[in-house]
Amino acid sequence: MMNQEKLKGHLLILAANILFAINMPVSKYLLPEHVQPEALTSMRMSFACVMFWITSLFVPYEKVPLKDLGLLCLCALCGVGLNQGLFIWGLNTTSPVDASIIATAVPIFVMILAALILKEPITRMKTFGVLLGICGAISLILQSTQGSNQASSLGGNLLITVSGFMYSIYLVVSKPLTLKYSSVTMMKWMFLFSTLITLPFAIESIWNTPAFHKEVFDGQELGAIFFVLFGATFVPYLLIPLALKRIRPTTVSMYNYIQPIVASFIAPNRPWRWVVSFSTLKVHRIPLIVKPWPSNTPVKGFVNVL
Repeated sequence: MMNQEKLKGHLLILAANILFAINMPVSKYLLPEHVQPEALTSMRMSFACVMFWITSLFVPYEKVPLKDLGLLCLCALCGVGLNQGLFIWGLNTTSPVDASIIATAVPIFVMILAALILKEPITRMKTFGVLLGICGAISLILQSTQGSNQASSLGGNLLITVSGFMYSIYLVVSKPLTLKYSSVTMMKWMFLFSTLITLPFAIESIWNTPAFHKEVFDGQELGAIFFVLFGATFVPYLLIPLALKRIRPTTVSMYNYIQPIVASFIAPNRPWRWVVSFSTLKVHRIPLIVKPWPSNTPVKGFVNVL
């Protein structure tokens, strides 16, 4: 029977993937008429950086040695910079449903990387799932070039595929770090590194964002931007390391399969009118999420973590 800690891990990553799925049609609505891709990417990183450093003032301080800072920089590059940047650029030219379906390739990448780096076994059932997933991903990318009435493109789908691979590297590489540091400590350094790298190149785009230069501000636009910054960046990136503490990276990546379901359900509608209320509710849950990891809680090895 699943113990309570593993159940928490499953619920945390489920919530994170639901937020990522909602983010696809919301970001698609913003791009590029209301916000340029590079501006939205940099705003996500900068906003999350500020939020995590503020949050770190209310949790126990953790000293991070230089070696681990190097790993966190790599995680920032793969899990934040390249992942978010390539995703936004790809989503700008493809459809939210296509993007969510391509995201299901992440478990394939994670399973292979986990076997190489963390020595997780690859069973026959996993192999069958990998082959099935590869066939589906290739079929989607090839079909995206057919039919002029489809809001997708081969280039956009390829960018999102590479984005998913970068995210997979982050899930596997960050696993040892999640057993040593709190979610807030990891994220404050990761988003600081990614912000320092990207912000200097995107300041002009942020300044010229159409949504910020209107005589009368559009509440729908600003609500969508707030959701992307808070509900689809700060909150899920807070939840992912908490989930990785409790379950395997491969298991975490499997929850990407819910993204096409959620995205296809809300894509035809206009979800940003209610996601602002949803993200507001999330604010009241933050004190529970950032509660420090108990010092007397034993740290499990990779083999014993599901």
